[in-house]
Amino acid sequence: MPALEESQGVNKVVDSICKLSPDLLAETCRHILFYLQGQTKGVDSADISDEFQRAGVRCDHEALQNIIRFLLLTFRSAGKSNLSGDDLVKRLEEGSSKWPKASLQVLHRLWSEHGASVRAQQEVESALSIGQLVDMQWKLGMAVSSDTCRSLNSPYVSLLLKIVEPSGQICQKSFEMTIPQFQNFHKQFKEMAAVMETV
Repeated sequence: MPALEESQGVNKVVDSICKLSPDLLAETCRHILFYLQGQTKGVDSADISDEFQRAGVRCDHEALQNIIRFLLLTFRSAGKSNLSGDDLVKRLEEGSSKWPKASLQVLHRLWSEHGASVRAQQEVESALSIGQLVDMQWKLGMAVSSDTCRSLNSPYVSLLLKIVEPSGQICQKSFEMTIPQFQNFHKQFKEMAAVMETV
């Protein structure tokens, strides 16, 4: 039964995509393709949701996330399989019979225009499959006591890093360092910046 459930899931997403005009579908696909080409740091579902609202399309959060995930997976898979626009449309039609011709034409045109760039970016990412730092915040604090020690009076630096993982999701990592650890961390960052300026 998993194939039946998967088919129903695909049909549900296709039903949601059918509510979009060709122009709105094209704009949604562009957000995803620009991300897959490395031109943006992630896919901002809030921007896409705003575009839907401006166009008068009612779409709940879950349906919007499903559309984005489906299109991301479709374009990633097409890139890894080195599909042409025609091959992509054929696979989509095999997955669901509910696709409107106008939507398939949009997907065909956009993949024909951007597919080579997506494939090239995928090759680069596979060689460098690490997260990308998009934001770093820090603050200085003072630990005055703990469960095991009455008086610490020890300064520390708390760091919060926002990283875009290769999947496209933004995650946060936080940790604390002593002042000497932070000074060493800062020194290493300066050295990396100096090396990167020479590249």
